[in-house]
Amino acid sequence: MTLVDAEPGDRVLLLSWQHLDVETPYRADGPIFVNESAKETGVWRNEVPEQQRGRLLSVRAYDAGGWMRDAEVVEGVELAPLVDRYFSEAAVDFLHVHNARRGCYACRIDRA
Repeated sequence: MTLVDAEPGDRVLLLSWQHLDVETPYRADGPIFVNESAKETGVWRNEVPEQQRGRLLSVRAYDAGGWMRDAEVVEGVELAPLVDRYFSEAAVDFLHVHNARRGCYACRIDRA
């Protein structure tokens, strides 16, 4: 399974997704686009999906309690080094990636 952009003519669903269900002020939901023909979610280990490498991304680092510890806007080709930097901090438990321009939620990154 790969994370891919919709092609012209594809039907997509614009949905609200609760991507951070925590009891902190950072609790959040936001827009996601899902291709109507999608059958499953993608899982990648130790790699950045090609589709994310060409985007401007907003990356947010959270601790286990859902408190934001850091955040950065980077080009997708710079995502892997940023992930390494954030996870070098013991307090960072997971990351959320959003498309910076439109704000749509893209994915969650967990420690391997």
